Amino acid sequence: MLRIAGVQHNIIWEDPSSNFDRLRPLIAEAAADADLVILSEMFATGFSMQASRLSEPADGPTEAFLRSQAAEHGVRLAASRPALDPGFDRPVNQFMLVAPDGSVQRYAKNHPFSFAGEDQYYDAGPGPTTFEASGVGVAPFICYDLRFATEFWDVAEHTDLYVVVANWPEARREHWLALLMARAIENQAYVVGINRVGDGDGLRYSGDSRIFSPLGETIAAAGSDEEILRATIDPSVVAETRTTFPFLADRSPRR
Repeated sequence: MLRIAGVQHNIIWEDPSSNFDRLRPLIAEAAADADLVILSEMFATGFSMQASRLSEPADGPTEAFLRSQAAEHGVRLAASRPALDPGFDRPVNQFMLVAPDGSVQRYAKNHPFSFAGEDQYYDAGPGPTTFEASGVGVAPFICYDLRFATEFWDVAEHTDLYVVVANWPEARREHWLALLMARAIENQAYVVGINRVGDGDGLRYSGDSRIFSPLGETIAAAGSDEEILRATIDPSVVAETRTTFPFLADRSPRR
């Protein structure tokens, strides 16, 4: 089993060091009863298109902050940031799963948000993947990825928990909530969506972070205040759900 805690915070625009200061006590509180602490998309900068100025290599201050917090509290940390990765020509919006021993698993956002011009500044990743964390299969996704159901289907067989980190505006909050629930129901797996709160670059964010069960039931919810939400992920519940309702086996192969 995996105890998870999501932290939705009000991101200080393009100011990593101030966000680190804001997050330290929140991470400490979340880590007191969790194995995995999840932060939002671009947690240290906000959803900024200043990719050339804000993107950092693996040895930059943002990854150093995550590594130090993971080590200090003995938890895994998940979040995304603007990253310089030698495997890409341009910066990427990179999800990181950081372990207490300093090891990092990475996923580059597969669907840059062209509506906001993200595709003009960030490269797209090669596709979905699944990480392993304490015996739980964890599939990482970032914000706009949530709208593409087939990406979730492709890794369902090896996934117990989908983690979606986001900067999803309040104006489309009903889409956020409906799609998170749908992904849980479609794939018979846990889904956690961690969104930011507050204002950034002229947009309002209402949080609405959620954790859904493999049957699409809400097992944890946060509103618009700075909050921590928690749940325990049990992969045996995923297996039991898929055995009782063997819907995944009836999917036709993608053509």
